[in-house]
Amino acid sequence: MEKVDAFIEQWTEDSLGTKSPFIALYKEISNYDRACFEFHDRPGISYSLRVIHEAQKDRPLFVMIDVIDDDPTQRWLSVCFYGDMIEDPEELGDLIPEGLWGADGYCFDITEPDAKLQEYVSQRIQEAYTRAGNGH
Repeated sequence: MEKVDAFIEQWTEDSLGTKSPFIALYKEISNYDRACFEFHDRPGISYSLRVIHEAQKDRPLFVMIDVIDDDPTQRWLSVCFYGDMIEDPEELGDLIPEGLWGADGYCFDITEPDAKLQEYVSQRIQEAYTRAGNGH
């Protein structure tokens, strides 16, 4: 995705250290065979990477990774899923009632490098991808 790569290239200030987790999650999802990407850039607000599984029919994504850009020197990530696409056994996500296109969702905020949280979110992405592939 040229737009995502261009965004990553221009992301020079990273005082919170969230560029690396964004790149890692993006690269991981890029390896999923049937994943399609949309990238919505709204400088000063957010940069939104939305990923859909080719098998999905009724939903615009299985995961959304937002880079929150209200302060470009301190960007952080919000990784969101539909509530019925994932489990959150460690209750690390924030439940967002009707917050994802009118449906309940979960968002996981990455505000600093955190290998445990990044791995946990990665597992949720894999889970959502699998459910999306089953037509969920």
